[in-house]
Amino acid sequence: MTSLDKPTEDTTAENRAAADARAVTEAALFEAFGGVRGMVETVVPGLLFVTIFTINKDLHMSAIAALAVSLVLVVVRLAMKDTVKHAFSGVFGVAFGVVFAMMTGNAKDFYLPGMLYTLGLALAYIVTTLCGVPLIGLILGPVFKENLSWRTRNPGRKKAYAKASWAWGLILLAKCAILFPLYWWANTAQLGWVLVALKIPPFLLAVWLTWVFLAKAPAPIDVFAEMEAEEKAAEAADAAEAAQAAQAAKTEGASSDAGGRHRRDR
Repeated sequence: MTSLDKPTEDTTAENRAAADARAVTEAALFEAFGGVRGMVETVVPGLLFVTIFTINKDLHMSAIAALAVSLVLVVVRLAMKDTVKHAFSGVFGVAFGVVFAMMTGNAKDFYLPGMLYTLGLALAYIVTTLCGVPLIGLILGPVFKENLSWRTRNPGRKKAYAKASWAWGLILLAKCAILFPLYWWANTAQLGWVLVALKIPPFLLAVWLTWVFLAKAPAPIDVFAEMEAEEKAAEAADAAEAAQAAQAAKTEGASSDAGGRHRRDR
């Protein structure tokens, strides 16, 4: 091997490690946020509601159709034995919107719970980041099997989580800055179509920025692997201690037998 070969191999190893880190980050983001299917499931109920309401202005029919399709999505996931957390969250969101709209008789209130949730989530991202515990880290920590180790043991990763949380908070605030004025000034159809249009692009932007920040961050500390290693080390230490105790007892027994024979011989 020449002196020029080693840097090339090191660079290849670094590139492979970086690619692996990016792949792990992509997989974690898809798992945490539901991937393409999760995005579709969040869009379809609202899209169906605004489509029906735009055509016939019937609040009850629009609300029932949106709730029904949300339930169908859950049933499909259950039938496929897939995770239902994203579909269930969609059902709850639609159900709250239906209740609000039915109680007030104002079709625009179908969107109000989701808008308030978005505003609260934006503030949560910002406040938790200011407090030193960025929300995106709390969400993704268990997915990466690092839990909260990034807070004290991995400052580079904590910084990446803080940047990602700021991105999520500011993007969601910008979305709220568009939607809430429309809630007061626009009609139901206008608000609904704008909300559908803003459903996925801001989300994709936030996910992409999160991926960028985390792909450049230090690798996560697998605390589960550490705990398993500590348990195995403890078991090995206990086994070694038990073996030593058994050997000591055996040696002591042999010494006692030898002493007894010595006294009898005398």
